[in-house]
Amino acid sequence: MAADIASESILHDDVAPHNPPPDIKTFVGKVLFAIALIFASWQIYTAAYAPLSSVILRAVHVGFLLVMVFGTAATRKGRPVALKGLDWLCASVAFMTGVYQWVFEGDLILRAGDPTTTDIVVGGVAILLVFEAARRVLGWALPAICLCFVLYGLFGEYLPSPLGHRGFGLDQVVDQLAMGMEGIYGTPTYVSATYIFLFIVFGSFLERAGIIKLFSDLAIGLVGHTRGGPAKVAVVSSALMGTVNGSGVANVVTTGQVTIPIMKKIGFTPAFAGAVEATASMGGQIMPPVMGAVAFIMAETLGVAYTDIVQAAVVPAILYFSAVFWIVHLEATRLGLRGLEDDELPDWKRALKKGWFLLMPLGLLVYLLFRGYTPLFSGTISLAVTAALIMGLPIAGRLSHTALRMVFWVVLGAAGGLFFEYGVDVVFLVLSVLVVVLLFLKNGGNKTLHIVVEALVEGARNAVGVGVACALVGVIVGIMTLTGAATNFARTIVEVGEHSLFLSLVLTMITCLVLGMGVPTIPNYIITSSLVGPALLGLGVPLIVSHMFVFYFGIMADLTPPVALAAFAAAPIARASGLSIGVQCLRIAIAGFVVPYMAVYAPALMLQDGGPLASAIGYVPAVLFVVSKAVLAIGLWGIGSVGFFVLRLALWERVWATAGAFLMVAALPVTDEIGGAVAIGFFIHMWLRVRRTTARGGR
Repeated sequence: MAADIASESILHDDVAPHNPPPDIKTFVGKVLFAIALIFASWQIYTAAYAPLSSVILRAVHVGFLLVMVFGTAATRKGRPVALKGLDWLCASVAFMTGVYQWVFEGDLILRAGDPTTTDIVVGGVAILLVFEAARRVLGWALPAICLCFVLYGLFGEYLPSPLGHRGFGLDQVVDQLAMGMEGIYGTPTYVSATYIFLFIVFGSFLERAGIIKLFSDLAIGLVGHTRGGPAKVAVVSSALMGTVNGSGVANVVTTGQVTIPIMKKIGFTPAFAGAVEATASMGGQIMPPVMGAVAFIMAETLGVAYTDIVQAAVVPAILYFSAVFWIVHLEATRLGLRGLEDDELPDWKRALKKGWFLLMPLGLLVYLLFRGYTPLFSGTISLAVTAALIMGLPIAGRLSHTALRMVFWVVLGAAGGLFFEYGVDVVFLVLSVLVVVLLFLKNGGNKTLHIVVEALVEGARNAVGVGVACALVGVIVGIMTLTGAATNFARTIVEVGEHSLFLSLVLTMITCLVLGMGVPTIPNYIITSSLVGPALLGLGVPLIVSHMFVFYFGIMADLTPPVALAAFAAAPIARASGLSIGVQCLRIAIAGFVVPYMAVYAPALMLQDGGPLASAIGYVPAVLFVVSKAVLAIGLWGIGSVGFFVLRLALWERVWATAGAFLMVAALPVTDEIGGAVAIGFFIHMWLRVRRTTARGGR
C-alpha cells in the first residue's frame, strides 16, 4: 500500500507547478536566476563539507547576499539604464569585498588590530554596501538604528558619563566591523550562512513537494466542522507551517490567502479574521522542531544544543496556540457561528494516507536532533531526503508493479543509509543518480528537475532578507563590544531589578516592543539579548529563560500597534486596517504576553531547573503545577478578553476573570492561592448563573 501511495506524484496532481519568476525571460533575469542557483548550491556544499574557514564562509555569504539585492534591483522594469549599471557595479564590488577576505585571510590575521589603508577602504565599502542593501530590503528603520550605533562608536567620547567611552578612530571602528568576526561577519552572519539558509531551503523544498496542501487538508478536515472552524483551521495550519518555515509574515501571506476569506464568509469581522491569522502565524517562530531563525542564533550565542532551545520552547508554544484556539472558540460561540458544511470538508484521512511520506523529512529531522546530531547535520540530511522524495516519486510512478515500486524505495533508502558508514559523498551520489535518471525520463522528468532547481532558487531568494538583517545587526553587536555599552545598560537594569524584578521585566518588554516597531525579530532579539540578557542573568533568571523572554516579546512586537508588521501583512487580505487588526491581535495573543513572565518566576514552565517552586516541591511536581496554572490563567484571560463563557458576561464579571488570571501570573507570595480562590469563585458564580438562566428557560 505504501508503495502505491508513494507512486502517486503529488508534484503533478495536487500542486500546480510554480510559474517561473517574471524576470526569468530576460537575459539579466536569467543571470540573476543562475546566481541564485549558484548561491544555494554553494551554501549546501559548504554545509556538507565545511571546506573553508569560518570567516571566509561568512564573507562570501554576505557577498552573495549583496549580489542578490543589487542584482534584483537591476532587473526591475522601468529602472533607468544608468541606475541598473550602478546596481551591477555595487553587486560586483560587494562580492569582491568577500573575495578580499578569502584571498588575504592569512595577512588579515597577521595584522589584526593594525589594518592597512587598503583594509580600511575595503572594509568601509563593505559596511556601506551592507547598509544600502538593508535599506532596500528592510526599509530605513534598522539602518537608522545601526547608524546611530556607528556614530556612537565614533563620537561617543563626547557624551557625559555613564554614556561616554574612551574614544575610537574611524580605522578602529571599521576594523572592528569589517575585518574580523565581531561586526558584519559576526555570529548572526555565521548562523545565517549555516543553519538559517539551510532550513529556509529545506522549507522551500517541502513547500514545493506539497506539504502546504497536506497541512491545509489536515487542519480543515480535523477542525473545520467545529464552531468557528475556519479560524481554528488558521490556528492549526499556521502551527503546522511553523514547523517548516518559521516565518510569521510568510505564514500570513500563504495560509492567510485561504483562511481569512473563509473566516469572513462564516461571520467573523475582517479585523478579527486578519488578527487570528497574524497571531497564529507569528507563533510559528516558537513552534518546534524548526522554529524561527532566532532559535538557531540563540543556540549558537548561548553555546547550548539546539535541542535545549526546543525543550524550552515546546510547552510555551503549545500554550500559545491553545490560547489562540480558545479565544477563537469563545468568539465563535459568542457570535453563534457554525463550522463548515460536510461537503466543504476534505477527507483528512485520505490526505494523510496519500501524503504521509511528506512528514518523513520532518520526522527524520526531529529524530536526528534528539539523537544529539547538530542542526546543520540534521538539516542537511533532511534536505537530502526531501530532494530524494521529490525526484524519486515520478520514477516510482513509472514502475508498473507494486513490488517493483517497493523494491525501488527500499533500494533508495538502503543506498542513503550508507551515509552513516561512508559519509556525505554517498548522499550526493544517490541524488546524482536520480538526476541522471530524470534527465532520460520522458513526460515528467524535466518538470521534476525544474521543481528542484526552482526550490533552490526560491530558498536563496527567501534567505536574502534574513541574511542582510543578520549582517547589518552585527554592526550593533560590534559597537557594543568595542565600547562596552552593553555593560552600562545591563548595570542600569540590574540596579532597577534589585528593587523590583517585575519592573526590570517590564522595562525589557518595552525595549523589545519599541525596537520591534521598526526592526525584524532577528535583529530585535540580538540587540535586546545583548543589552538585557546579562542583566536578567545577574538577577537570577536562568540563561535560556532570559533569552526566551526577549525572543517572545520580539515576536509580540510584530503584533503590537502602531507598527505591527504581521497585522499589516494581513490587512490587504482581510480588507481591514492594519491598526484595527493589531488591536485584535493584542486580545488574541495574550499568551505571548503572559507566558514569558510566568516562566521567569517559574522556570519549570520552560522545563528548566531552578526557581523557588522547584526547590520547594521538586522538579516534576513544579512542572505539572505551573503548566496547570498557566492553562487556568490563559483560560481566564480569554474569558475576560472575549466577555463570554457559556453566557455573555457583564463588565464586572470580565474584570473578575481577568483579576484571577493576573494573580496567578504575578507569582508573588500568596498570589497563587488568592488567584485560585478567585478562579474557583468565578466558575461557581457562572455555574449558578447558568442554572438560574436554564431554570428561567432562556439566556
